[in-house]
Amino acid sequence: MSDILCVYYSRTGRTEKAMGEIARALDAELVKIEDGQDRSKLRGYLRSGMEAMSKKLCPIAPLQTERPLQDYRLVIIGTPAWAGRCASPVKSFLAQNAESLPLVSCVVTRSGADRCDDVLAHMATFLKRMRLTDVSLRPDDAGYEFWRDKFIQDTKNALGL
Repeated sequence: MSDILCVYYSRTGRTEKAMGEIARALDAELVKIEDGQDRSKLRGYLRSGMEAMSKKLCPIAPLQTERPLQDYRLVIIGTPAWAGRCASPVKSFLAQNAESLPLVSCVVTRSGADRCDDVLAHMATFLKRMRLTDVSLRPDDAGYEFWRDKFIQDTKNALGL
């Protein structure tokens, strides 16, 4: 198994799809952040947006990874954009694990045309190191595969793979 971990949260499946593709291309371990909350339908959508805007953290289940976080060469963190912020379960993951994260890359999935620099900046407030690579993806957009593949290649190049 690779020394790369892809960890993500997905409410609708779009981030899960993107992170699965990235993990396969990098032969990385793939782990979903679980929070046990019902975020479906309009109520879940509104709740998610409100949580993202607040400074509160939500409880998340412990990650089931093959090794401790600090033993990975790279951790790629995937999040949907929620109200200009990262998803609250990702925010909780970052707050709980920032000290033990090695190199980090970020993947943001979005539904709008905005590139989501504000989401990446929000994630950076939790990180102790600079990001290795990052990308903002809009699934179902004409440029999705190009930007996903560029992120994968940039990551490989940065790691010397």
